[in-house]
Amino acid sequence: MELYLVRHGKTLWNAENRLQGRSDIELNEEGISAAQELGEKLKDIPFDMIFSSPLKRAYRTAELIRGNREIEIIKDDRLMELSFGICDGIYYKDWTAENCPYRFFFTEPDKYFPPEKGESLKECCDRTKGFIQNVIEPLAEKQIQRVMIVAHGALNASIMCYLEKRDQKHFWGNGLQKNCEERIFSFNGSIWTAN
Repeated sequence: MELYLVRHGKTLWNAENRLQGRSDIELNEEGISAAQELGEKLKDIPFDMIFSSPLKRAYRTAELIRGNREIEIIKDDRLMELSFGICDGIYYKDWTAENCPYRFFFTEPDKYFPPEKGESLKECCDRTKGFIQNVIEPLAEKQIQRVMIVAHGALNASIMCYLEKRDQKHFWGNGLQKNCEERIFSFNGSIWTAN
């Protein structure tokens, strides 16, 4: 079984370098265009199922990639972005400033702790591990060949932590996934490998 893991298209807050977290921000024109381009690139890939975060930026990206294909897009709350709590909307420059207690998020994630009302990386990883183990992996036994998940930067990184057996210190792996970038993995019934 193949899994296509896609980050949503660009939003106004992405363009402004702000953390979005659970804030429900729409795609901007660039995000819409990039999602349409990815949809064109993947138009001949026969997806059996598409899952999406319920947040507008991810769901709209999934719709644009799906195009005219008659595939239901299944929303799942476990695919919502990591919650930044009271820091939703903060600018990256403030988030990464030397005096910010959360500055380790991108550089040393094993030292990161969440803001008030936020979610830890461990909580996010536990949530996505459960989703992959309980929803996605059993699909291989049902002869499902190809699945797409459309979600978010940190959320997708947490999924890849499970797929690639990475710990929190290596949370970002090869770096933050770009907007409308797809990463492809294969599952043989027991082991995930990056394509």
